Amino acid sequence: MLTVDFKKFNPQPGDFILDAGCGEGRHTFALNRAGCKVFGLDFDYQSVGKAQYVFREMVKQGDTNGPALFIRGDTLRLPFQDATFDRIICAEVMEHIPDDRGVVAEFYRVLKPGGVLAVTVPTPFTEHVYKRLSWKYFRTPGGHIRIYRPKQLFHVLTSGGLKIYAISFAHAFHSLYWVLRCLSGLDNEEAKVPKLYHRFLHRVVLDNRLKRWEKSCNHLFPKSMVVYTQKPY
Repeated sequence: MLTVDFKKFNPQPGDFILDAGCGEGRHTFALNRAGCKVFGLDFDYQSVGKAQYVFREMVKQGDTNGPALFIRGDTLRLPFQDATFDRIICAEVMEHIPDDRGVVAEFYRVLKPGGVLAVTVPTPFTEHVYKRLSWKYFRTPGGHIRIYRPKQLFHVLTSGGLKIYAISFAHAFHSLYWVLRCLSGLDNEEAKVPKLYHRFLHRVVLDNRLKRWEKSCNHLFPKSMVVYTQKPY
């Protein structure tokens, strides 16, 4: 399930795109199917390995549209030359990194003039709810270290030289999933109620009616905020 709205992000066939903090590759796969040349980068070896495996299976099934490369790397020291990418996605990453300004500076460096950066972070409302429900939510190694207020994130991006052109919200139905995880114990991945609800989330991906309902709910209790920015020419 994608967090970034491709209508606002507007990827074009042939674009060089970096999926920074790609996780297991959900945005990378979608961009590849759109004909983009995508680099999926993540600091976690296991996530990169899973993404590589899934992409190899996609190739075998003929479900790709060109190559995609997955590499392990650090968003604070991107292994790319200046002005390499037409577009960058950074989904649910910056809330994990102490030096968020350093990350934005690296994105600005590797973006081409006129290039687009889409950044997604959890909404402050949901983060405060989870924090109240579970003391472990902000005490998990490698987990979230800050709660972004919208103006705070806007300032980090614009002070890095980027211009904001759109904002969207996503994953309202995921908001309840994490409430259930917090109530059941964040370490308890076998808890029945969250597992049942997770099956419902898989149905949302395939059911257009449920997608429309979630889109309406995104105005009320979204899990994620997406900010779309552009590097000036």
